[in-house]
Amino acid sequence: MTIFLQQLINGLSVGSIFALIALGYTMVYGIIKLINFAHGDIYMLGAYVGFFASTSLGLGFFPTMLLAMVICMVAGVLIEKIAYKPLRHASRITSLITAIGVSLFLEYAMMYFMGPNIRTYPSDFFPREVYTFAGLQISNHQILIFVTSILLMIALQLIVKKTKIGKAMRAVSTDPDAAALMGINVNNTISFTFALGSALAGAAGVMIGMYYNSIDPLMGMIPGLKAFIAAVFGGIGIIPGAMLGGEAIGILETLASGYGFSMIKDAVVYLILIVILIIKPSGLLGKNVKEKV
Repeated sequence: MTIFLQQLINGLSVGSIFALIALGYTMVYGIIKLINFAHGDIYMLGAYVGFFASTSLGLGFFPTMLLAMVICMVAGVLIEKIAYKPLRHASRITSLITAIGVSLFLEYAMMYFMGPNIRTYPSDFFPREVYTFAGLQISNHQILIFVTSILLMIALQLIVKKTKIGKAMRAVSTDPDAAALMGINVNNTISFTFALGSALAGAAGVMIGMYYNSIDPLMGMIPGLKAFIAAVFGGIGIIPGAMLGGEAIGILETLASGYGFSMIKDAVVYLILIVILIIKPSGLLGKNVKEKV
């Protein structure tokens, strides 16, 4: 039972990261039905912005995360304007190939400018402390990641449900042509969606850089894929589904590692995903949530 509870704690912190990245996938898909495979590399960009801010500028955790969110927000909007907007009415496969191309461009551009070597955050960026309670260990990093992620998710829900731009996002998700006839600026709404998702990915990049203290230009590939799986797992296009899917994937992965399956933990997660999608192809919340954004 101790092993189970310990891995559950570990899984919640890792799953929070997956959830933040998955939210970007699911919002973009909900708006324009695009699988933005470059989104994992926005997360990588956020990690590198955090590295630069903490080493060269000497900023603390929260100013660093804020800077990473702003820069990733700008990067997300530029990617949408340059790469995706001209192909908005093209075939799905064209947009998908473009997204993969953008992903590779970001990875190897970062490798060119920063080099392929692994970088580490400074030891005094957010010193790690471990607390023991009833035989369980939890670090201040895990607490910070979980609490920050929850606050960001709550803020996202408030934006989507309570603000004018959030209503516009929901309208464009339902019917972009009808939304345009009602006076909604569809292009600005789509750009805002990319900005919002990219900001969350940037925050996730800083937190994972602090947590694992190891970043590299290809670090966005696997987490990006797992976050996409989390979005599908919960119900692609559904914000609560992305949150649930991210936490579920994180917990399943850490449980697999904790019980001796660390070498095949990814395979275990994908196998469970396949089973879920066979049973319920729309994802866990696919038929229970009508609003797609």
